[in-house]
Amino acid sequence: MQDAEALRRLETVYKSLRPIMDERMRRQWAAVEAQTYGWGGIQAVSSSTGMSPNTIRKGMDELSARETDPRQEIGVRLRKAGGGRRCQTEVDEGLLVALEYLIDPVTRGDPQSPLRWICKSTTRLAIELSANGHQVSASTVGRLLRADGYSLQSNRKTKEGSDHPDRDAQFEHINTTVKAFQARGQPVISVDAKKKELVGEFRNNGREWERQGEPLEVMVHDFIDKELGKAIPYGIYDVSANQGWVSVGIDHDTARFATQAILRWWGKMGVNYYPQAAELLITADGGGSNGSRNRLWKTTLQDLATQLDMPISVCHFPPGTSKWNKIEHRMFCHITQNWRGRPLISHEVVINLIAATSTQHGLRIQAELDPGVYPTGTKVTDDELAAVNLEHDDFHGEWNYRILPSPRKT
Repeated sequence: MQDAEALRRLETVYKSLRPIMDERMRRQWAAVEAQTYGWGGIQAVSSSTGMSPNTIRKGMDELSARETDPRQEIGVRLRKAGGGRRCQTEVDEGLLVALEYLIDPVTRGDPQSPLRWICKSTTRLAIELSANGHQVSASTVGRLLRADGYSLQSNRKTKEGSDHPDRDAQFEHINTTVKAFQARGQPVISVDAKKKELVGEFRNNGREWERQGEPLEVMVHDFIDKELGKAIPYGIYDVSANQGWVSVGIDHDTARFATQAILRWWGKMGVNYYPQAAELLITADGGGSNGSRNRLWKTTLQDLATQLDMPISVCHFPPGTSKWNKIEHRMFCHITQNWRGRPLISHEVVINLIAATSTQHGLRIQAELDPGVYPTGTKVTDDELAAVNLEHDDFHGEWNYRILPSPRKT
């Protein structure tokens, strides 16, 4: 609270004094305030006044030099107001537009969040901008990105495989395909399975408000309860409508379970939002029950396409990028936040907590228990796979393909 008041005071004082101070006086005043503030003073003054930390440090150096020899500032020439190097965006008015054009197709994460992630480095972006006639350095690109709400993020702990050389190109392909479907008013869904959860009085990460000294007591060991079993949430996120569906399974996370969840979403939500739908686009991870190499996924999608009587297009995320699937940042993270610190003592509790998840941006989720049995180890023969009415895309057909309904038998 005191820090907030101090920052407001700095901002108020600076606005009052700025018109009557020259450039040198401003940076030396800022230096004095930073020294008075103590630890973190440079950053505090910088955020309150908009002055560069380097400018404040220069003011500190000038103060130190003046203490050593007070005469050295006599006769120092002051720069005229408005002097110095002009901002790069003023010199090149098309720079920001060009930068946004390079970033937008490969932006990852939730665009509604103040933080966004990009695939290209500042060095690579600077090279591409320079090649297009915008002479700019990597450091300037970094400053422009930060000013526009981007943040440099590390994804080493979520890395699942080596980077594919066509990773960025696949992100651009997915972006283009999604926009084309949305322009035609066709449904686009992001699908994935959330991690399995033990059902019972087990510890759930996170904290919630309880009376002091009265924490909820849970089991010491996380051994599966044979009667309650586990919960397997499989989610479908409607990218355009910002609505979600979760089927909570009790058996195994298989391709048949995944496609059954999509069918449930369509019957309960999708058909109401898209009564005139003629096709469906699915964006999915490259592995798991909906993986690009999963034969059962393709054969069950064939059944789904035939049942819905519409083509189903699929775009898989490239290897090592599953955490950038839209459903992770727009739906699953909110579910995890909603049930943090609460033991999932029954399947009913799991479903209620999922269904109670919402956001200020309008996210609403429906959830339902799927008591079906989905055995593992189902083999799909070459003949069965060949019978799938499958069309591969010209660009990475193993990641991007279309499954048409089976011809009706006469």
